[in-house]
Amino acid sequence: MSGHSKWSSIKHKKAIKDQKRGKIFTKMIKEITVAARMGGGDINANPRLRTAVTTAKQASMPADNIDRAIKKGTGDLEGVSYEEINYEGYGPAGVAIMVSVLTDNRNRTVAEIRNVFAKNGGNLGETGCVGWMFSKKGLITVEKSAAPEEKVFEVALEAGADDIGDAGELFEVTVAPESLEDVKTALERGGIAVASA
Repeated sequence: MSGHSKWSSIKHKKAIKDQKRGKIFTKMIKEITVAARMGGGDINANPRLRTAVTTAKQASMPADNIDRAIKKGTGDLEGVSYEEINYEGYGPAGVAIMVSVLTDNRNRTVAEIRNVFAKNGGNLGETGCVGWMFSKKGLITVEKSAAPEEKVFEVALEAGADDIGDAGELFEVTVAPESLEDVKTALERGGIAVASA
């Protein structure tokens, strides 16, 4: 027995839970705002925005918050302006690292990123120093129990997937970023449950 009232315990637990939820919502709002700015506010025409909104809905974000974030990104509402920036550098033992960030202040962010690299035995590099080693890919995972490998292979390749691999309990379908939504939709229409995309 803590010696406090029951309400006091509930209040503290709720405050902690709300704080964690608030941090998650803030990250999602930033992503929705940037996606809307880059590709427009139409969910059907902007796959990045559609993915961000779907993720937000799965985390039980209120529809009003989602709408405000989209309007902020398209310029209908005033607010903080977020931008996406890529940093390149080297980690311990010369490992190439690519960092993609969402920020409202470039100067503060570059200082923080440089500090993280320095504390961990790495250094921030010039633009293009390691970027040539990386390429953007979409990844869709399907549990092996959801469908046989032949069916996943057939449906995914027909829809435009680049590669299908075996990853233990999952099949990993690699796609070009712009084809992610098409391949995911094709798999779902084929009766194959997608674990993540």
